[in-house]
Amino acid sequence: MSENAPKTREQLFAFLDGLGIAHKTVDHAPVFTVAESVALRDEIPGGHTKNLFVKDKKDRYFLLTVEEHAAVDLKQVHNAIGGSGRVSFGRPEKLMEYLGVAPGSVTAFGAINDTAENVTFVLDAELMAHEIVNCHPLSNDATTSIASSDLIRFMEATGHKPLVLKVTS
Repeated sequence: MSENAPKTREQLFAFLDGLGIAHKTVDHAPVFTVAESVALRDEIPGGHTKNLFVKDKKDRYFLLTVEEHAAVDLKQVHNAIGGSGRVSFGRPEKLMEYLGVAPGSVTAFGAINDTAENVTFVLDAELMAHEIVNCHPLSNDATTSIASSDLIRFMEATGHKPLVLKVTS
């Protein structure tokens, strides 16, 4: 495997284990939308995420991780995150290049693949109020639960300083 190949779920778990971060994963059928994942809520407690991979006018990339039903005003969010002008969705090729995931599998855990620190990670403050946060473990056929404080520790260990901001309306 080349050094630039995206990390696997097993490598993600080994990284979390190495940091002493407790995590629990539930396997399930692939889910591509928030609507498809609603059936999992009873068996997986905590805050469930929606992720928006966006770029600003200067081609700076951001991953907005918010509560699954939260609304993000794409015409205004650049003000909160420090973007240059309105944001638009990033191309799938950049998503794969920077975070090592395909559309439908976007996750804050993608920080493990962003070794060049091309992406600014933004965690919505309302999501982070949950004790437990749930994210895909680099693929959309499972959900991994970790403490919200450990999500920040994970990101910092990957070289990222996540912004915890209110980005939802």
